[in-house]
Amino acid sequence: MLAAEALAGLALEAGGYYVDATFGRGGHTALILQALGAQGRVLALDRDPQAIAAGRQRFADEVRLTLLHASFADLAALVPAQAHQHPCRGVLFDLGVSSPQLDDPGRGFSFRADGPLDMRMDPTRGEPVSSWLARASVDEIRQVIATFGEERFARRVAQAIVARRGKAPLESTAELAAVVAGAVRTREPGKHPATRTFQALRMFINDELGQLERGLAGAMTVLAAGGRLAVISFHSLEDRLVKRFMQRESQVNPALGRLPVIPAEARPRLKLIGRKIRPSPAESARNPRARSALLRVAERLP
Repeated sequence: MLAAEALAGLALEAGGYYVDATFGRGGHTALILQALGAQGRVLALDRDPQAIAAGRQRFADEVRLTLLHASFADLAALVPAQAHQHPCRGVLFDLGVSSPQLDDPGRGFSFRADGPLDMRMDPTRGEPVSSWLARASVDEIRQVIATFGEERFARRVAQAIVARRGKAPLESTAELAAVVAGAVRTREPGKHPATRTFQALRMFINDELGQLERGLAGAMTVLAAGGRLAVISFHSLEDRLVKRFMQRESQVNPALGRLPVIPAEARPRLKLIGRKIRPSPAESARNPRARSALLRVAERLP
């Protein structure tokens, strides 16, 4: 999704060092490698061990690629340890859940096929959604669904979940979707009643916005002057965070902006590159999941 636009935004150099912070199944990584020469290098990260295993098979003979099972929240430490003093020329984030994760009922991300109520991007860490829902209060569940799902029926959904678990544990995606559908009486045309609740629980259980904040901050510490930051997001909460981050980093610190000499730490660290980019009508028609994608690009200043 927005692959050509993202690569153009990175302004790839044949011998550059790049970070694909969200490897997925390697689509963006493959395109970056195609554009690099023999001296170019890519560090690719993913929280999902299945993604890393698939990548190691797909790119088994690719000496220019380093694959790590890791979170992009740790960019600030990972890149210096792996780059061996090569200046980082670009970092790419492709946020949200990947198609293989959505399409595998065993991961519990989607209500379209029944599966265990898990939703962890890294199944080796943390707790599945089912465990959290079994102990969380009505107010805790309501707050998560309202905050991360922007669901106006959040309290009714939370009350329905707690009432249902009093009879039997919620353990499958189909069970949760049915409970939510009973609590959400109206929904936007074409949207399942459980869409916002599933999004909210996934984002919460994976700390997606917290991870993104740390990842963006880490990108600022590792990008060389002139290096590009490209971020593809898929809904308003992510895009709002990215937009505010880039705007803040592209302006003089207002607290110090009126000083006769502006200190280096108060000067802009980013330059915005163009406007936000949406998929073309052709791409949206070809891939309905791309319709909500947004790309923002910025360049690291000296």
